[in-house]
Amino acid sequence: VAVLGDLGRSPRMQYHALSLARHGRGVTLLGYLRDRPHGDVLRSGRIRLVPVAELRGLRVGPKLFQYVVKVVVQTVQLLYTMLKIDQPSYILLQNPPGLPSIAVAWVVCLFWRSKLIIDWHNYGYTIMSLTHGRNHPLVQIAKWYEKLFGRLSDYNLCVTNAMKEDLWVNCNIKAVTLYDKPASYFKETPLELQHQLYMKLAKDYEPFKPRTECVGSNAERSAFTEMDGKNGHVRKTRGRPALLISSTSWTEDEDFSVLLKALEDYERYINEGIKLPALVCVITGSKGPLKDYYNGLISELHFKHIQICTPWLEAEDYPLLLGSADLGVCLHKSSSGLDLPMKVVDMFGCCLPVCAIYFDCLHELVKHNENGLIFRDSNELAEQLKMLFVGFPTLEGKLHNFRTNLRASRQLRWDESWDQTVLPLLGQSE
Repeated sequence: VAVLGDLGRSPRMQYHALSLARHGRGVTLLGYLRDRPHGDVLRSGRIRLVPVAELRGLRVGPKLFQYVVKVVVQTVQLLYTMLKIDQPSYILLQNPPGLPSIAVAWVVCLFWRSKLIIDWHNYGYTIMSLTHGRNHPLVQIAKWYEKLFGRLSDYNLCVTNAMKEDLWVNCNIKAVTLYDKPASYFKETPLELQHQLYMKLAKDYEPFKPRTECVGSNAERSAFTEMDGKNGHVRKTRGRPALLISSTSWTEDEDFSVLLKALEDYERYINEGIKLPALVCVITGSKGPLKDYYNGLISELHFKHIQICTPWLEAEDYPLLLGSADLGVCLHKSSSGLDLPMKVVDMFGCCLPVCAIYFDCLHELVKHNENGLIFRDSNELAEQLKMLFVGFPTLEGKLHNFRTNLRASRQLRWDESWDQTVLPLLGQSE
């Protein structure tokens, strides 16, 4: 299972590795080890991690020259690493990034007489076009490359039916749709675990600390919960803030200024006298090219009723936080219009309602007014936040209805979906 990227930030490929291991396969998981993979991957006796040395940017010469050198070095590096591992029956490759990994994996498959499976998450050339424009020569070369080498695979998986159709119509590639599904550990978090998480985060992050100290009480308190010191009973604090969570990779396909502008409007609504709760907005995501830029914008905001927090979370704490939140916000705009945001899948696994920004195939995941809301700009998002949080935290209202619908939907989990879709491709012998 190969990723020319950070394994810790490639949950779908980690899930593939775990599913293969669950069926008795020995798995070599190959990629950058910048962020720690999930504990289940690290604990599996059938999964071997093979790190690929990350190539830092070359700063000499024109950008085109730098890019060509990077591709050549990565080609040699990948080829050497892949030929060193034990002979695989299959190479399962994430795309993007596919340059040069698709071509390298195809050559290695010829050498080992292995089968090549490409898991299409998106198109690399459409992501490049966000920076360079659709007509840039590099983008056109990447598009030609992806189509040409994509056809050389033995099997193809993709993340939406829209992408499945596009692969067939425009690339003559036959693919099977394997929707992203939440792993079993994405679920609603029990109140006791919520309290433990909040207390842990309160040590480092101000928004999780209690708003006021309770004089003479032996209760242990966070901003959201309190535990009775005598009987250990946990309850939610009165007048608690609403917890909004958004996850990001800090890249060009997510315009975070949309959320920041909506939060400014939300603050104005409170100042105008509308009965809305204070808001704690948690933005997760470790690294990305635009993180410093948006942190700069956040530092310029001075809210009275909103606190913004960008914590570093351990892999095991992220699903706990999703399962504790009141609302998720997704700003992912697909570069191709053909992939779906994994973060929303995880949120739905935790029965967390979502407000998501519109793009063409989003309806395959978010059902407007059923499990969440779809917005097109910051004004629409601000109105949705106002509608959902008026009267919070009473149980009645749309937020409660969305959560009820998510609980009732009983969606397939990753393991069940993978067994139905991928296992037949591999043959069911274990």
